[in-house]
Amino acid sequence: MKPLIVLTTVAADFDASSLARELVEARLAACVNILPGVESIYRWEGKVEADGEKLLLIKTSDERLEELERKLLAIHPYEVPEFVVIDPADVRGPYRAWLQLSLS
Repeated sequence: MKPLIVLTTVAADFDASSLARELVEARLAACVNILPGVESIYRWEGKVEADGEKLLLIKTSDERLEELERKLLAIHPYEVPEFVVIDPADVRGPYRAWLQLSLS
């Protein structure tokens, strides 16, 4: 099992807790941190936009990544959801053991 972190954003008024709970209950994520108050500046359909968002840090593993991606893209509110996979250099000890157990 290789631990991974997936980043995605949702609108500031979106119920990110329900989305996070669904991923954890399905064992596609061991944990989802929801960071409110993110301001995103981005280009959409030829214009520069700015919106308030929430950033979700999804803790998962390489074994769950494809299924997580399918599920997240199916339930995500955005037309083009962010799905950025971060490979941490090292995850050790009790946290790694907990992560593996939570995804089993």
